[in-house]
Amino acid sequence: MTTAVPVRERPAAAARGSEFAPLLRTVKGQGLLERRTGWYARSIALNTLALAAVVTAVALVGNSWWTLLLAVPLALFSARTSFIGHDEGHYQIAGRRSVNRVLGLIHANLLVGTSAAWWNDKHNRHHANPNHVDKDPDVAPDVLVFADEHVAGRTGFKAWLTRHQAWLFFPLCLLEGINLKVQGIKDLRRQEPRERVVEGLLLLAHAAAYATLLLTVLSPGKALLFVLLHQALFGLHLGLAFAPNHKGMPMPDGNSERWGHLRRQVLTSRNIRGGPVTDWLLGGLNYQIEHHLFPNMPRPHLRLAQPLVRAHCRDLGIPYTETGAVDSYRQALGHLREIGEPLRAE
Repeated sequence: MTTAVPVRERPAAAARGSEFAPLLRTVKGQGLLERRTGWYARSIALNTLALAAVVTAVALVGNSWWTLLLAVPLALFSARTSFIGHDEGHYQIAGRRSVNRVLGLIHANLLVGTSAAWWNDKHNRHHANPNHVDKDPDVAPDVLVFADEHVAGRTGFKAWLTRHQAWLFFPLCLLEGINLKVQGIKDLRRQEPRERVVEGLLLLAHAAAYATLLLTVLSPGKALLFVLLHQALFGLHLGLAFAPNHKGMPMPDGNSERWGHLRRQVLTSRNIRGGPVTDWLLGGLNYQIEHHLFPNMPRPHLRLAQPLVRAHCRDLGIPYTETGAVDSYRQALGHLREIGEPLRAE
Protein backbone atom coordinates (compact mmCIF):
# COMPACT_ATOMS: atom_id res chain seq x y z
CA MET A 1 0.00 0.00 0.00
CA THR A 2 1.34 3.43 -0.94
CA THR A 3 1.51 6.23 1.58
CA ALA A 4 1.99 9.84 0.64
CA VAL A 5 1.82 12.98 2.72
CA PRO A 6 -1.31 14.81 1.50
CA VAL A 7 -0.89 18.11 -0.29
CA ARG A 8 -1.81 21.08 1.87
CA GLU A 9 -1.82 24.75 1.08
CA ARG A 10 1.62 26.19 1.69
CA PRO A 11 1.91 29.31 3.89
CA ALA A 12 2.32 32.41 1.74
CA ALA A 13 5.40 33.44 3.69
CA ALA A 14 7.30 30.30 2.74
CA ALA A 15 9.15 31.33 -0.39
CA ARG A 16 9.70 28.40 -2.69
CA GLY A 17 13.42 29.06 -2.96
CA SER A 18 13.78 28.66 0.80
CA GLU A 19 11.95 25.33 1.15
CA PHE A 20 15.14 23.27 1.08
CA ALA A 21 17.36 25.53 3.19
CA PRO A 22 15.87 24.73 6.65
CA LEU A 23 16.08 21.00 5.95
CA LEU A 24 19.68 21.32 4.81
CA ARG A 25 20.60 23.18 7.99
CA THR A 26 18.98 20.47 10.13
CA VAL A 27 20.71 17.67 8.26
CA LYS A 28 24.09 19.40 8.47
CA GLY A 29 23.53 20.16 12.14
CA GLN A 30 23.07 16.45 12.88
CA GLY A 31 26.27 15.57 11.02
CA LEU A 32 24.51 13.48 8.39
CA LEU A 33 26.65 14.83 5.54
CA GLU A 34 29.91 13.87 7.25
CA ARG A 35 31.93 11.03 5.72
CA ARG A 36 31.64 7.45 7.01
CA THR A 37 35.07 6.28 5.96
CA GLY A 38 35.16 3.36 8.39
CA TRP A 39 31.76 2.07 7.29
CA TYR A 40 32.77 2.16 3.63
CA ALA A 41 36.16 0.58 4.37
CA ARG A 42 34.45 -2.36 6.05
CA SER A 43 31.86 -2.65 3.27
CA ILE A 44 34.52 -2.59 0.55
CA ALA A 45 36.67 -5.13 2.39
CA LEU A 46 33.76 -7.53 2.95
CA ASN A 47 32.57 -7.20 -0.63
CA THR A 48 36.09 -7.81 -1.96
CA LEU A 49 36.43 -10.91 0.20
CA ALA A 50 33.05 -12.18 -1.02
CA LEU A 51 34.06 -11.70 -4.66
CA ALA A 52 37.38 -13.44 -4.01
CA ALA A 53 35.58 -16.33 -2.31
CA VAL A 54 33.26 -16.82 -5.30
CA VAL A 55 36.17 -16.70 -7.77
CA THR A 56 38.11 -19.19 -5.64
CA ALA A 57 35.07 -21.48 -5.52
CA VAL A 58 34.81 -21.35 -9.32
CA ALA A 59 38.44 -22.42 -9.60
CA LEU A 60 38.05 -25.22 -7.01
CA VAL A 61 34.80 -26.69 -8.34
CA GLY A 62 36.28 -26.72 -11.83
CA ASN A 63 34.73 -27.93 -15.05
CA SER A 64 31.42 -29.00 -13.56
CA TRP A 65 27.82 -28.05 -14.17
CA TRP A 66 27.68 -27.20 -10.47
CA THR A 67 30.01 -24.28 -11.20
CA LEU A 68 27.16 -22.55 -13.03
CA LEU A 69 25.38 -22.14 -9.70
CA LEU A 70 28.19 -19.85 -8.60
CA ALA A 71 27.01 -17.32 -11.19
CA VAL A 72 24.21 -16.48 -8.74
CA PRO A 73 26.39 -15.18 -5.86
CA LEU A 74 28.76 -13.61 -8.37
CA ALA A 75 25.85 -11.61 -9.82
CA LEU A 76 24.74 -10.64 -6.31
CA PHE A 77 28.17 -9.32 -5.32
CA SER A 78 28.73 -7.73 -8.72
CA ALA A 79 25.65 -5.63 -7.97
CA ARG A 80 27.09 -4.79 -4.53
CA THR A 81 30.26 -3.67 -6.30
CA SER A 82 28.23 -1.46 -8.63
CA PHE A 83 26.47 0.12 -5.65
CA ILE A 84 29.86 1.06 -4.23
CA GLY A 85 30.78 2.55 -7.61
CA HIS A 86 27.51 4.49 -7.56
CA ASP A 87 28.35 5.95 -4.14
CA GLU A 88 31.81 6.90 -5.37
CA GLY A 89 30.26 8.79 -8.27
CA HIS A 90 28.46 10.99 -5.74
CA TYR A 91 31.64 11.51 -3.67
CA GLN A 92 30.06 9.81 -0.67
CA ILE A 93 33.07 7.72 0.28
CA ALA A 94 36.12 9.99 0.52
CA GLY A 95 36.66 13.71 0.91
CA ARG A 96 39.08 13.93 -2.03
CA ARG A 97 37.73 13.60 -5.57
CA SER A 98 40.87 11.82 -6.71
CA VAL A 99 40.33 9.05 -4.14
CA ASN A 100 36.69 8.66 -5.17
CA ARG A 101 37.79 8.56 -8.81
CA VAL A 102 40.26 5.72 -8.16
CA LEU A 103 37.68 3.78 -6.15
CA GLY A 104 35.19 4.23 -8.99
CA LEU A 105 37.64 2.97 -11.60
CA ILE A 106 38.40 -0.09 -9.48
CA HIS A 107 34.80 -0.99 -8.69
CA ALA A 108 33.22 -0.11 -12.05
CA ASN A 109 35.83 -0.64 -14.77
CA LEU A 110 38.10 -3.24 -13.25
CA LEU A 111 35.78 -5.38 -11.12
CA VAL A 112 32.49 -5.12 -13.03
CA GLY A 113 33.52 -4.10 -16.55
CA THR A 114 31.39 -0.95 -16.77
CA SER A 115 32.63 2.58 -17.41
CA ALA A 116 32.74 4.88 -14.38
CA ALA A 117 33.01 7.99 -16.59
CA TRP A 118 30.00 7.02 -18.72
CA TRP A 119 27.87 6.17 -15.70
CA ASN A 120 28.78 9.33 -13.78
CA ASP A 121 28.02 11.58 -16.76
CA LYS A 122 24.65 9.94 -17.40
CA HIS A 123 23.69 9.62 -13.74
CA ASN A 124 24.56 13.21 -12.84
CA ARG A 125 22.31 14.46 -15.66
CA HIS A 126 19.54 12.27 -14.24
CA HIS A 127 20.00 13.74 -10.75
CA ALA A 128 19.90 17.31 -12.08
CA ASN A 129 16.51 16.76 -13.74
CA PRO A 130 14.93 13.51 -12.50
CA ASN A 131 12.09 12.20 -14.67
CA HIS A 132 12.19 15.31 -16.85
CA VAL A 133 10.83 14.35 -20.25
CA ASP A 134 13.45 16.33 -22.19
CA LYS A 135 16.45 16.35 -19.84
CA ASP A 136 16.65 13.05 -17.95
CA PRO A 137 18.56 10.44 -20.00
CA ASP A 138 16.92 7.67 -17.97
CA VAL A 139 13.50 8.42 -19.52
CA ALA A 140 14.67 9.20 -23.04
CA PRO A 141 12.76 7.10 -25.60
CA ASP A 142 14.67 4.00 -26.61
CA VAL A 143 13.63 0.36 -26.31
CA LEU A 144 11.14 1.44 -23.65
CA VAL A 145 9.03 4.61 -23.65
CA PHE A 146 8.07 6.39 -20.43
CA ALA A 147 6.20 9.52 -21.61
CA ASP A 148 3.05 9.96 -23.69
CA GLU A 149 4.74 12.42 -26.06
CA HIS A 150 7.33 9.82 -27.02
CA VAL A 151 4.75 7.31 -28.26
CA ALA A 152 3.87 9.20 -31.46
CA GLY A 153 5.77 7.95 -34.47
CA ARG A 154 6.56 4.51 -33.03
CA THR A 155 5.94 2.05 -35.83
CA GLY A 156 6.89 -1.49 -36.72
CA PHE A 157 9.00 -3.35 -34.19
CA LYS A 158 9.33 -0.28 -31.94
CA ALA A 159 5.55 0.01 -31.76
CA TRP A 160 5.31 -3.68 -30.86
CA LEU A 161 7.83 -3.16 -28.05
CA THR A 162 5.84 -0.21 -26.69
CA ARG A 163 2.55 -2.10 -26.82
CA HIS A 164 4.00 -4.92 -24.75
CA GLN A 165 6.62 -3.05 -22.72
CA ALA A 166 5.03 -3.76 -19.35
CA TRP A 167 5.39 -7.51 -20.00
CA LEU A 168 8.85 -7.08 -21.50
CA PHE A 169 10.37 -4.93 -18.76
CA PHE A 170 11.81 -7.62 -16.53
CA PRO A 171 12.91 -9.87 -19.42
CA LEU A 172 14.71 -6.86 -20.89
CA CYS A 173 16.43 -6.30 -17.54
CA LEU A 174 18.20 -9.62 -18.18
CA LEU A 175 20.09 -7.82 -20.95
CA GLU A 176 21.00 -4.78 -18.86
CA GLY A 177 24.32 -6.19 -17.64
CA ILE A 178 25.53 -6.54 -21.22
CA ASN A 179 24.02 -3.19 -22.19
CA LEU A 180 25.94 -1.36 -19.47
CA LYS A 181 29.20 -2.79 -20.79
CA VAL A 182 28.39 -1.92 -24.40
CA GLN A 183 27.41 1.65 -23.50
CA GLY A 184 30.64 2.09 -21.55
CA ILE A 185 32.74 0.96 -24.50
CA LYS A 186 30.84 3.23 -26.90
CA ASP A 187 31.37 6.17 -24.52
CA LEU A 188 35.16 5.90 -24.83
CA ARG A 189 34.94 8.02 -27.99
CA ARG A 190 33.45 10.90 -25.97
CA GLN A 191 36.13 10.90 -23.30
CA GLU A 192 39.30 12.96 -23.19
CA PRO A 193 42.39 11.06 -24.44
CA ARG A 194 43.93 10.49 -21.00
CA GLU A 195 40.63 9.39 -19.48
CA ARG A 196 39.95 7.17 -22.50
CA VAL A 197 43.26 5.34 -22.08
CA VAL A 198 42.76 4.69 -18.36
CA GLU A 199 39.13 3.63 -18.71
CA GLY A 200 39.82 1.52 -21.79
CA LEU A 201 42.78 -0.32 -20.29
CA LEU A 202 40.86 -1.17 -17.14
CA LEU A 203 37.88 -2.42 -19.16
CA LEU A 204 40.27 -4.55 -21.19
CA ALA A 205 41.90 -5.88 -18.02
CA HIS A 206 38.49 -6.87 -16.65
CA ALA A 207 37.53 -8.67 -19.86
CA ALA A 208 40.87 -10.47 -20.03
CA ALA A 209 40.75 -11.64 -16.40
CA TYR A 210 37.09 -12.68 -16.71
CA ALA A 211 37.70 -14.69 -19.88
CA THR A 212 40.93 -16.22 -18.55
CA LEU A 213 39.28 -17.45 -15.36
CA LEU A 214 36.30 -19.03 -17.09
CA LEU A 215 38.15 -20.53 -20.07
CA THR A 216 40.87 -21.94 -17.81
CA VAL A 217 38.37 -23.62 -15.50
CA LEU A 218 35.41 -24.42 -17.77
CA SER A 219 34.87 -25.81 -21.22
CA PRO A 220 33.95 -23.14 -23.81
CA GLY A 221 30.28 -24.16 -23.73
CA LYS A 222 30.02 -24.04 -19.94
CA ALA A 223 31.99 -20.78 -19.87
CA LEU A 224 29.51 -19.18 -22.28
CA LEU A 225 26.56 -20.38 -20.20
CA PHE A 226 28.21 -19.03 -17.04
CA VAL A 227 28.68 -15.60 -18.67
CA LEU A 228 25.07 -15.51 -19.88
CA LEU A 229 23.69 -16.52 -16.48
CA HIS A 230 25.96 -14.16 -14.55
CA GLN A 231 25.25 -11.12 -16.73
CA ALA A 232 21.50 -11.83 -16.91
CA LEU A 233 21.13 -12.06 -13.13
CA PHE A 234 23.39 -9.05 -12.63
CA GLY A 235 21.23 -6.98 -14.99
CA LEU A 236 18.00 -8.20 -13.40
CA HIS A 237 19.26 -7.32 -9.93
CA LEU A 238 20.15 -3.78 -11.02
CA GLY A 239 16.78 -3.46 -12.77
CA LEU A 240 14.99 -4.48 -9.58
CA ALA A 241 16.99 -1.86 -7.66
CA PHE A 242 16.48 1.05 -10.08
CA ALA A 243 12.97 0.41 -11.46
CA PRO A 244 10.95 1.46 -8.36
CA ASN A 245 12.71 4.78 -7.88
CA HIS A 246 10.99 7.06 -10.42
CA LYS A 247 8.89 5.02 -12.86
CA GLY A 248 5.24 6.06 -12.57
CA MET A 249 6.05 9.27 -10.71
CA PRO A 250 5.33 12.78 -12.11
CA MET A 251 7.25 13.63 -15.27
CA PRO A 252 7.84 17.38 -15.71
CA ASP A 253 8.53 18.88 -19.14
CA GLY A 254 9.29 22.28 -20.60
CA ASN A 255 5.73 23.45 -19.96
CA SER A 256 5.61 22.33 -16.33
CA GLU A 257 5.74 24.57 -13.30
CA ARG A 258 9.31 25.30 -12.30
CA TRP A 259 10.08 23.48 -9.05
CA GLY A 260 12.81 24.26 -6.57
CA HIS A 261 15.31 21.58 -5.55
CA LEU A 262 13.12 20.14 -2.79
CA ARG A 263 10.01 19.66 -4.92
CA ARG A 264 11.92 18.59 -8.02
CA GLN A 265 13.55 15.72 -6.13
CA VAL A 266 10.74 14.70 -3.76
CA LEU A 267 7.82 14.80 -6.20
CA THR A 268 9.57 12.65 -8.81
CA SER A 269 10.96 10.01 -6.42
CA ARG A 270 9.55 7.04 -4.55
CA ASN A 271 10.90 5.32 -1.43
CA ILE A 272 10.66 1.60 -0.72
CA ARG A 273 9.81 0.39 2.76
CA GLY A 274 11.88 -2.31 4.38
CA GLY A 275 14.57 -3.11 6.89
CA PRO A 276 18.27 -4.05 6.78
CA VAL A 277 17.74 -6.74 4.15
CA THR A 278 16.01 -4.28 1.81
CA ASP A 279 18.75 -1.72 2.45
CA TRP A 280 21.39 -4.30 1.55
CA LEU A 281 19.69 -5.71 -1.53
CA LEU A 282 18.84 -2.28 -2.97
CA GLY A 283 22.11 -0.63 -2.00
CA GLY A 284 20.38 2.16 -0.09
CA LEU A 285 18.49 3.25 -3.22
CA ASN A 286 15.27 2.42 -1.41
CA TYR A 287 15.81 5.82 0.28
CA GLN A 288 15.54 7.45 -3.13
CA ILE A 289 14.04 10.71 -1.90
CA GLU A 290 16.78 11.31 0.64
CA HIS A 291 19.45 10.26 -1.85
CA HIS A 292 18.19 12.72 -4.45
CA LEU A 293 17.96 15.56 -1.96
CA PHE A 294 21.47 14.86 -0.63
CA PRO A 295 23.42 12.95 -3.33
CA ASN A 296 26.69 13.10 -1.39
CA MET A 297 25.17 11.81 1.85
CA PRO A 298 26.85 8.54 2.91
CA ARG A 299 24.59 5.55 2.43
CA PRO A 300 24.26 4.60 6.14
CA HIS A 301 22.94 8.10 6.93
CA LEU A 302 20.03 7.96 4.48
CA ARG A 303 17.75 6.06 6.87
CA LEU A 304 18.64 8.55 9.62
CA ALA A 305 17.70 11.48 7.40
CA GLN A 306 14.37 9.95 6.38
CA PRO A 307 12.33 11.06 9.45
CA LEU A 308 13.67 14.60 9.04
CA VAL A 309 12.76 14.74 5.36
CA ARG A 310 9.33 13.19 5.91
CA ALA A 311 8.50 15.67 8.68
CA HIS A 312 9.72 18.62 6.62
CA CYS A 313 7.57 17.57 3.67
CA ARG A 314 4.58 17.15 5.97
CA ASP A 315 5.03 20.68 7.31
CA LEU A 316 5.14 22.10 3.77
CA GLY A 317 2.32 19.90 2.46
CA ILE A 318 4.56 18.23 -0.12
CA PRO A 319 3.65 14.61 -0.99
CA TYR A 320 6.24 12.14 0.29
CA THR A 321 5.72 8.84 -1.51
CA GLU A 322 6.69 5.57 0.15
CA THR A 323 5.46 2.08 -0.66
CA GLY A 324 6.34 -1.60 -0.42
CA ALA A 325 8.62 -3.26 -2.96
CA VAL A 326 5.91 -5.32 -4.66
CA ASP A 327 3.58 -2.33 -4.96
CA SER A 328 6.40 -0.21 -6.38
CA TYR A 329 6.89 -2.69 -9.22
CA ARG A 330 3.14 -2.78 -9.77
CA GLN A 331 3.09 0.99 -10.11
CA ALA A 332 6.09 1.04 -12.45
CA LEU A 333 4.65 -1.68 -14.70
CA GLY A 334 1.23 -0.02 -14.60
CA HIS A 335 2.81 3.19 -15.89
CA LEU A 336 4.51 1.32 -18.74
CA ARG A 337 1.24 -0.36 -19.63
CA GLU A 338 -0.63 2.95 -19.60
CA ILE A 339 1.94 4.55 -21.91
CA GLY A 340 1.56 1.72 -24.41
CA GLU A 341 -2.26 1.79 -24.36
CA PRO A 342 -2.74 4.10 -27.40
CA LEU A 343 -0.80 1.67 -29.59
CA ARG A 344 -2.78 -1.31 -28.33
CA ALA A 345 -6.00 0.53 -29.20
CA GLU A 346 -5.02 0.94 -32.85
